[in-house]
Amino acid sequence: MNTAKTNPLFSLKSSLFIAISCFALSSPAFADEEFYGTIESRPTENPGIWVVSGQQVEVTDKTKIDNDHGPLVVGSCVEVEHKKGVVKEIESAKPAKCGRK
Repeated sequence: MNTAKTNPLFSLKSSLFIAISCFALSSPAFADEEFYGTIESRPTENPGIWVVSGQQVEVTDKTKIDNDHGPLVVGSCVEVEHKKGVVKEIESAKPAKCGRK
């Protein structure tokens, strides 16, 4: 007996499962992101909205800040690790990572 033909609830559940699975696998909102860029603006204190190579990201009190390769000032090259724009870690990087010498 074909369960999908005789039980419309089974068919609906299967369709929803497939749709949710496709969304979860294709949605960038579920992925962590990393990028290199140049700090264009930032607040005086660390927490707040920073602009790195045109992308606004939010640095919080929980953000790991690493300045081993220099200070995190406007014009500095940085590596940003974030999820949905909230920065997990921001660290200074060598200028070559941002395409500079």
